[in-house]
Amino acid sequence: MRMSFVSAMRWPMVLLAGCALCAGQQALSSGPAAAIPAVATPVSASPADAAKSGAASTQFKDRSPRYRIEAGDSFDVTFELSPEFNQTGVAVQPDGFVTLRSVGDLKVAGETVPELTETLRTAYSKILNDPVISVVLKEFEKPYFVADGQVAKPGKYEMHGNTTLTQAIAIAGGFQSAAKHSQVLLFRRIDDQWTEAKLIDVKKMQKSGNLKEDPFLHPGDMLFVPKNTMSKIDRYIPNLSMGTYLPLTIP
Repeated sequence: MRMSFVSAMRWPMVLLAGCALCAGQQALSSGPAAAIPAVATPVSASPADAAKSGAASTQFKDRSPRYRIEAGDSFDVTFELSPEFNQTGVAVQPDGFVTLRSVGDLKVAGETVPELTETLRTAYSKILNDPVISVVLKEFEKPYFVADGQVAKPGKYEMHGNTTLTQAIAIAGGFQSAAKHSQVLLFRRIDDQWTEAKLIDVKKMQKSGNLKEDPFLHPGDMLFVPKNTMSKIDRYIPNLSMGTYLPLTIP
């Protein structure tokens, strides 16, 4: 199961890796002081969406993200002053909606627990006066990260507490001999339209012994370690969204 999960993601991630690495190499060629930018890669976007890329760069700074409700999760709802409205095992349907007593269907997917609590308070305020509501998650996807590319054991791994990029690489068995230590890519989903790719020089961090820039992973992050030269990646990569082949130019 672990390998099949990674295989399903491999081609889109390799394409993103190629784009991000090209951008990073261009930045490096402009001079030693040039910074390697984070690349916000749209799944599908118009020119008007380009403004989102500026906000995307802030995503890697948040070390304590809150869990967001997903389809398949379930939770208990408790009303302190109106226990007759209590519900247990409220299931989030595949479309992201839940069905609640007396208020009907509500869209909750993508919300944190505090946001969900406020959504319920707003909905029940129509029939209750200032309801006091508590929400407790019962079933939810355990936090995970995915390691792919030139690591000893590519796969999907559960996260137990705070995990940095270098720790995740160690969990995945460390670098293979052909790994490009200086161009490790960290992919982070921003929303339904955007994925951010950040290029990280792990070799420099380890050589200097300075891990202050070692980023903490968010649940769902994917790290990709390329081979030591980009010529190892196929020149033509399937573009799944168009059903054709997209040429990838390697500098």
